[in-house]
Amino acid sequence: MTSGIKQSGDLAVISVTSDLSTLRQQLLDLFCQLAYKEGDFLLSSGQRSTYYINGKLVTLHPHGALAIGRILLSMLPTDTEAVAGLTLGADPIVSAVSVVSAYENRPIPALIIRKEAKGHGTKAYIEGPELPQGAKVVVLEDVVTTGGSALKAVERLRDAGYVVEEVISLVDRKQGGAELYQSVGLKFEAVFAIGEIQERYKQLKV
Repeated sequence: MTSGIKQSGDLAVISVTSDLSTLRQQLLDLFCQLAYKEGDFLLSSGQRSTYYINGKLVTLHPHGALAIGRILLSMLPTDTEAVAGLTLGADPIVSAVSVVSAYENRPIPALIIRKEAKGHGTKAYIEGPELPQGAKVVVLEDVVTTGGSALKAVERLRDAGYVVEEVISLVDRKQGGAELYQSVGLKFEAVFAIGEIQERYKQLKV
């Protein structure tokens, strides 16, 4: 499965044909066109900000999901046995990666981590296929600010007996998340740093 991009009006449309470098550029444009806003915002971390990124406007977009699935799949270590993330932001991301992995003949299950245990049935924190103890899982996130959300997912997965060594985010706001992960021995990567999105946003406004 390969992906490429064409333009439809002012919005980047990702279809099935081109390389990862082109895909990344078009995904950047989607973030600028759909998700990035400037103004006065209160973040979930409690901090105020002059900009806001609603990642779900891209991760739930069909073309955004396709690009995200391919790009993040290419970033996963070869021994990855599952991808996981904290609901709600990571839900469409882990699903996109899992679906694309099947097309790429590298099937990787997706796990969704609840913020609170399910109140009935198994009362589980983790939804998805049961994996063997010691399975290697990579945590995915849409936007990292302080890093707390993904760290909750890491802790739940480790409590379940899985091995988690890495967090991958679509966007790093550069507000302490990377430092938090480093302090607890986690590798961290992001597809985009906030500065790259802001620079491209300015270019597209001209």
